[in-house]
Amino acid sequence: MVASYSRHGPTQAFGIVCSSSANSEYDGKLAYVPALEDILVWDVKKGQMLSMWHETGHRAEVTAVLRSPQKDTFAVGYADGSIRLWSASAGSVLTTFNGHKKAVTALAFDEGGTRLASGSQDTDLIVWDVVGEAGLFRLRGHRDQITSVQFIATADNLPSTSTASASGLLLSASKDTFLKLWDLSTQHCVQTVVAHRSEIWTMSLDPEQNLLFTGSGEGEVKAWKLDHEAFAEGLKETETGEIAKMIHPVANLPLSSNHRVSQITFHPTQPYLAVQSQDRSVELFRIRTEEEIRKKQTRRKKRSKEKKKEKGVEDEDMEDENTQEIQLIDLFTPHLVVRASGKVRSFTFGPDDTSTKGNVQLFVALATNALEVYTIPPPAKSKDVPPEATRLYSVDLPGHRTDVRTLCLSSDDRVLASASNGSLKLWNMKTTSCIRTMQCGYAICSTFLPGDRQIAVGTKTGEILIYDLASSSLIETIQAHTATVWSLHVRGDGQALVSGSADKDVKFWEFEQKDSSEINGKLLSLVHIRTLKMTDDVLSVRYSPNGKLLAVALLDSTVKVFYQDTLKFFLSLYGHKLPVLSMDISHDSKLIVTCSADKNVKIWGLDFGDCHKSIFAHDESVMQVAFEHNSHYFWTVGKDKMLKYWDGDKFENIQKLEGHHGEVWALALSHEGSFVVTGSHDKSIRVWEKLDEPLFLEEERERELENIYESGIADSLNRGDAPIGSGVGNGAGDMAQPEATGVTKQTTETLMAGERIMEALDLADTERATFREYEEAMSRLSGDAMRLAPPPRNAVLAAYDLEPEAWVLRVVERVQSTALQDALLVLPFGKVISLMTYLNIWAQRDWNITLVSRIIFFLLKTHHHQIVANRIMRTALIPLRKHLRSALQRQKEVMGYNLAALQYIKRRNDADRVAQFYEEGLDEEKVRAKIAEGKKRKRVTLKS
Repeated sequence: MVASYSRHGPTQAFGIVCSSSANSEYDGKLAYVPALEDILVWDVKKGQMLSMWHETGHRAEVTAVLRSPQKDTFAVGYADGSIRLWSASAGSVLTTFNGHKKAVTALAFDEGGTRLASGSQDTDLIVWDVVGEAGLFRLRGHRDQITSVQFIATADNLPSTSTASASGLLLSASKDTFLKLWDLSTQHCVQTVVAHRSEIWTMSLDPEQNLLFTGSGEGEVKAWKLDHEAFAEGLKETETGEIAKMIHPVANLPLSSNHRVSQITFHPTQPYLAVQSQDRSVELFRIRTEEEIRKKQTRRKKRSKEKKKEKGVEDEDMEDENTQEIQLIDLFTPHLVVRASGKVRSFTFGPDDTSTKGNVQLFVALATNALEVYTIPPPAKSKDVPPEATRLYSVDLPGHRTDVRTLCLSSDDRVLASASNGSLKLWNMKTTSCIRTMQCGYAICSTFLPGDRQIAVGTKTGEILIYDLASSSLIETIQAHTATVWSLHVRGDGQALVSGSADKDVKFWEFEQKDSSEINGKLLSLVHIRTLKMTDDVLSVRYSPNGKLLAVALLDSTVKVFYQDTLKFFLSLYGHKLPVLSMDISHDSKLIVTCSADKNVKIWGLDFGDCHKSIFAHDESVMQVAFEHNSHYFWTVGKDKMLKYWDGDKFENIQKLEGHHGEVWALALSHEGSFVVTGSHDKSIRVWEKLDEPLFLEEERERELENIYESGIADSLNRGDAPIGSGVGNGAGDMAQPEATGVTKQTTETLMAGERIMEALDLADTERATFREYEEAMSRLSGDAMRLAPPPRNAVLAAYDLEPEAWVLRVVERVQSTALQDALLVLPFGKVISLMTYLNIWAQRDWNITLVSRIIFFLLKTHHHQIVANRIMRTALIPLRKHLRSALQRQKEVMGYNLAALQYIKRRNDADRVAQFYEEGLDEEKVRAKIAEGKKRKRVTLKS
């Protein structure tokens, strides 16, 4: 009988308010923020999470978020190079775009939201067709990560039949210090500007698209003028023979600090510009109008004139006030500085709100897992009181500000306590909501005390803090040690507690009940009874479940085992090369498992202290280990972001669970063995539940190998010849690449889709060949001969009751439209010829003409040379041309008819609205005359 285990799977992730991996979006009420691999929607006013956008099985971190002009759609870029379009109302993925090799770092929509531009760490720019769900082209030219992208609207007077798939201009900024302007109709770079001496981290266009600001790593903000006349004329030579520039430098904008400028944003409607350069602050500038500046200049001249008169100095040559040039500093004047409570990751302006009396909202997402909204007051008339930003809302309670360092569960598994540097939080495990938050020091370890009414927390300063849950207050502070308390453990009988510290002491404490006047009932207090002095820092202490032994892990990489009653030395476990960070003893007190910074886990027998097995468990330090309830299975977590499940008898790895995006510090197992909880540097707390599904080790290993193999094939197909990055290596190869190429990227999904299409073609071809042979055999028989029985239909086609042609169409239709082109690239040329036959049949029968057209154009473009060289293809292409043209003509006629009907409905609607408008002020006869006149005028226009 093959041994089976219970599979565990991720069920919950909580404790995250906002991760610092990407920017956030805010619409005045709701905030759309990144939460590692998910997007969270917060009601900022109520501090309540409304929804989580999560795609099952997708683990890559969110790296960019952008709201489309079509307000319901959001573009989200991920660390694996994919982009997903999410519907905010449905909370589901509309489309997935795969084209980048590395993390997506910049996104931009055009005015109508029909095109999306994305920039990445792989230095490529890709323009996507949102409506057609396909990549238009890839632009290459930058030598380092692209940090910002912007569309520039141009007044293109292209005819409706123009074949230019994308018109307009695109601006891109990169860490390679270059600012590039791309013409999308020709797909080429028309101007490259060396904008700064160091990396460009951000750029922003004013709402009129006349001024461009760029921010650098040296804390410099530069302004640039965009020449719209040059845009319209395109590339042309000046009188001196140089090519006319489209972007012109203006001036530098002085800032209050010289830190890296990480974000510049214009308010979409109000005259404000915000610049973030310091960690915790956002500097706001007010944009003045020319009229305001002229008035100020006049007042200044008037004052200087009066002063000169008082001194008796004659001012003969007075400048005309209108001749004085307006400087950039005059236009942008510092308004105020918003100082947030933590490091600012990104900010955005809230929309205009008429109820706030000219105040502007500034939404700030912090790197400390919190959100804040500030109100910016309008400029005051008097200069006595400087304007100050006030904090309006804050969302910080549902998560820790720093790494989750320790976790512990109550005995009934209902309450989880998590502690970090600064706060202790209690969570309801059923709803995963935060029910209590208490202030604490730098917490290192924690445990529930017997009765589950109190929690003991060991801190970095050597204190043991005791908290009461009912009153959510700190009831006792015990200065237990003089250095960090690394470990706390309650004895199995619930009568005593042991603490181990970096001051080389192991201290034993007994519980004493005392009455409390503040809280009705009895509280537990700790009474120190004895101390065990060790030769080195104590990193972990553990009682055996039978209460007989005490294990102590030391900084010298050994574990000493003592009899807990007499403290007499029993065993020394040595073999780890680096200190043991955590350990646990099995329920039957027979095995002890130790995990170390040397990346190994060792399983020892507690009877003789022999090492049963040493396992290389993680790629980084193993932080914690714990045995499952009533078994020899155990769990480990490490700095390699992994959670692993092991069999302590067979020394097998049962399961690897990925999910965290940072080092995993803490681990807690349910007392019933039904779930595991982990806490991490990414500030998230994750629950992994035992599923009903069985797990077989052989199948698990096969699945892992398959995944490695498939991803290896995809990677080899995606491998480019030119190096990515700043021209390191073969520079000539890098230059030889074309500036604009197609958008393709093979993934395991596209490979599978290509295989499914090939299988469908094989099945359909076989079925058609079989029936063709049968018909030929039937035609050879004489009229009175015995009839042949028809061959049996293919089982799949019979089950779905479909013809072979319909079956191929069904398979092709089921391929995601974004993955279709990559799936077709997988097909060998023989299968392409076979597919052409089916395309002809579909066109003839008028089946999904849009899809047929899309496939045929892509195949002709991709396999042009082979098709031209292959004379047999003429027989397939001529009837396809005929059938497709007639089908497209029919589609065109239907669309024309529908368009005419819509125009008629619009005219009727306009006429009704005009009539309603006139009815209010005219009598019936005049209204009728007006309507008749309007109809007559329309008829005349239609005839002409």
